[in-house]
Amino acid sequence: MPVSPNRQATIPRPPTTTHALAAALPGMATLPIAAQLRHLAGQGLAHLPQPGTGSTLQRWQALSRVAQHSLALAKLYEGHTDALAILHELGADRSRAGETWAMWAAEAPGQRVQVQPQGGNRQATLSGAKAWCSGAQGVSHALLTAWLPGEDQSQLVAVDLSHPSIRMDTGTWQAVGMADTLSAEVSFDGTPAVLVGEPGDYLHRPGFWHGGAGIAACWYGGTLAVADALYRGMRGMRGMPAEHLGHAYRAAAFGKVDRVLAGVAALLHGSADWIDAHPHADAMAVALRVRQAAEAGARCVQDETGRALGATPYCRDAAFARAAADLPVFIRQSHGDRDDAALARAVLAQEDYPWAL
Repeated sequence: MPVSPNRQATIPRPPTTTHALAAALPGMATLPIAAQLRHLAGQGLAHLPQPGTGSTLQRWQALSRVAQHSLALAKLYEGHTDALAILHELGADRSRAGETWAMWAAEAPGQRVQVQPQGGNRQATLSGAKAWCSGAQGVSHALLTAWLPGEDQSQLVAVDLSHPSIRMDTGTWQAVGMADTLSAEVSFDGTPAVLVGEPGDYLHRPGFWHGGAGIAACWYGGTLAVADALYRGMRGMRGMPAEHLGHAYRAAAFGKVDRVLAGVAALLHGSADWIDAHPHADAMAVALRVRQAAEAGARCVQDETGRALGATPYCRDAAFARAAADLPVFIRQSHGDRDDAALARAVLAQEDYPWAL
């Protein structure tokens, strides 16, 4: 039957990973974080599109959806999906069914994991300690940066975390926010590992900044978890007169939150489109811009929501209280003013005027 100009045909769309996550996540809330990650991986919900291949936005939508459910889970989920993306990008796909992965690239001052090659087949052994290892107690494998003798650039290695030479110190992780990330300092002592790529590949591949931009989607999802309390509160006040004092100041806060979230969402959309259109270009400025916007948005939304709602959700809404504690810790993955200065240098190095509409 012909479709009239004023009506669009309804075309069924296949369910996306984001839709499947939205259906799966609520029923997992009582499971330990590691079990939630294993469940998502086992159901194929942690196998996301490779960034820069036309579906970057769908990848980020999945990250955001998981973060809105739980930032602690998002930390592990993002690490798992990032590790798989890096392995694929470097032609070293190693993941098997049932495995969950972490990606550890933080380098604590004066503390480096040393890697010693062992014959052929890219085999090696690790020694030393790695700090800031999110998910260490809950994943089966890790991809991490280590250092070959005489090299001034890090070398990626893959390691099976079940090896008996590995020790985990959980006493260093004293966080209240993000307490459920199963983080630890991990020590290696002759631990078998496999070299992935070449020295410097981790930082110099195009996907480095693609992954960095994806963190902003996690921050955005965590921000939504905080903003949801204000959204529910405002919907509950819809019948009140506009001049009602409580309605007036909450409405002002809600308007600010809406403006901020809409801006960050638009920037995430635009950044994903840019990465898909320029998969091999330097995405540093794109990534820093969206990360800094998402961080600033998170701080604004948390402040406005708290001022509008007072102490009640912090004390009586477990999901809000958890998100409000987790979010400030997670966004400190940003380097603050240092990242803003790096963004300035990247933008000023471009020939084109950056702000034309």
